[in-house]
Amino acid sequence: LSFISILNGSRKGNLALIQLLLNSGADINLQRQTGSTTLFFASQQGHNDIVKLLFEFGASTEFRTKDGGTALSVACQYGHSSVVETLLKNGASVHDQLCDGATTLFLASQEGHVTVIRELLSSGAKVNQPREDGTAPLWMAAQMGHSEVVKVLLLRGAGRDADRKDGSTALFKAAHKGHCNIIEELLRFSPSQGTANGSTALHAAVMGGNPKTVQLLLKANANSALPDKMSLIITYSFTHILSIYLSIYLSIYLSIYLSIYLLIYVFNLMCRLYLNCSKETHI
Repeated sequence: LSFISILNGSRKGNLALIQLLLNSGADINLQRQTGSTTLFFASQQGHNDIVKLLFEFGASTEFRTKDGGTALSVACQYGHSSVVETLLKNGASVHDQLCDGATTLFLASQEGHVTVIRELLSSGAKVNQPREDGTAPLWMAAQMGHSEVVKVLLLRGAGRDADRKDGSTALFKAAHKGHCNIIEELLRFSPSQGTANGSTALHAAVMGGNPKTVQLLLKANANSALPDKMSLIITYSFTHILSIYLSIYLSIYLSIYLSIYLLIYVFNLMCRLYLNCSKETHI
């Protein structure tokens, strides 16, 4: 019962209850079936005062959930910078990884938590450590549209041309998603605009249907006539975008034409009714 109470107290931020239970000898390092502990829940919810109290009573940072999660990884994921600082000061490993290889830096980058990212990098986090599928923190930040994170990672040495197992780079993904601000940050570091499988960032922008992104890359001297296996796709994609815009404009003009025609028809009808009424009145 005391274990359930202390778990609930740590989740809800009930400092007084936690203090009472700890003074009564509650075991704070017991784990649920999922592997989570009181420290995990307090860190997840950002209750830094409870995290500090738990450390005073011997809480351990070593416990992991079934997916490899730790108190530090969950604090990074949710962006609780003060909790991250406390955990690192009390022995948490900045190199913690989930079962899929996602690091604390990866999780913070995915969610866009810049302050946490700076803390982790200052504590020795590896800026280019990828997940098992080859996805690096920079790639994930580019996909999610976190421009400030991308900027920080690049300034701290992130590989601008690092690619996943599918060959896509951060620039390629940002172009496909239409994140112009991300592209501008990446272009400052002169990344390669091509990928190992022969496609380019320009191809990605066109396939994603992003005219502004296409224009941005062309201004950056992207080659729209690269002789690779994607040339047919880029031509088709440009045509597809053009057809979409034409259909939109045609539908607008058609709607305007029909509206004007309807107004003229109603006006003529009202005039006829008025004339008929006038004739009947004179009779």
